[in-house]
Amino acid sequence: VGCDRSKNLVDICGEKHFQAFVCDALSVPIRSGSCDACISIAVIHHFSTAERRLATIRELARLLRPGGTALIYVWAMEQEYKNQKSKYLKEKNGSKNKGKETNTGTAQRPLSEQEPEKSSQDSAWSDKLLNDFKGEGCGAKPVADFRLPVHINRTSFHSQDLLVPWHLKGGTKKKEESVDTMLVPGGSKELQELSPVFHRYYHVFCEGELEAVCRSLDSVRVQNSYYDQGNWCVILEKL
Repeated sequence: VGCDRSKNLVDICGEKHFQAFVCDALSVPIRSGSCDACISIAVIHHFSTAERRLATIRELARLLRPGGTALIYVWAMEQEYKNQKSKYLKEKNGSKNKGKETNTGTAQRPLSEQEPEKSSQDSAWSDKLLNDFKGEGCGAKPVADFRLPVHINRTSFHSQDLLVPWHLKGGTKKKEESVDTMLVPGGSKELQELSPVFHRYYHVFCEGELEAVCRSLDSVRVQNSYYDQGNWCVILEKL
């Protein structure tokens, strides 16, 4: 059974005769302890605070039966790891498209607008984790003016919190819409200029960060933690 925040993506699943429903990852309408396994791919990096990212993993753990497992993938800050470039960096568009992303708009939200009201325990932990991983951990530059930078597609990350352009091409195939890799659809220059560009929030994870979030929960243990093509990945077991 699948779930997603996007009704359009859930409708595509229905057309393919898969079971899926619309819901929020922070509140999944499934009975606690009823799942043998859960998979969360390219979801948690869209939550804008450490508190929400922790809450999402806690909700994932709630769904698992004792002994059940969960697989989590999030986008990595390190797109070049052990002298190997990720598939994301390797799949650059031709040089003629290289500079286009810089002109996709500068819509930026102040970080102060993204902060929810904080609970005591999670807030203290969230603040500590943010301080541990800010800046020095993976070379991220601090956002001095409290505005989110707009990422240039197919390049390395220079900030952990950023906006990634999504180019919506006219007549885009449903397959392209369902992939969470920020591919820039091909096409003529005129078509690209007329196509709308959306900016999606991302928090890219430094090495060890996802594992540290998971280890902060008493209800699960980390079975494995690894890097896979520009993603940090963790396998959890419900205690």
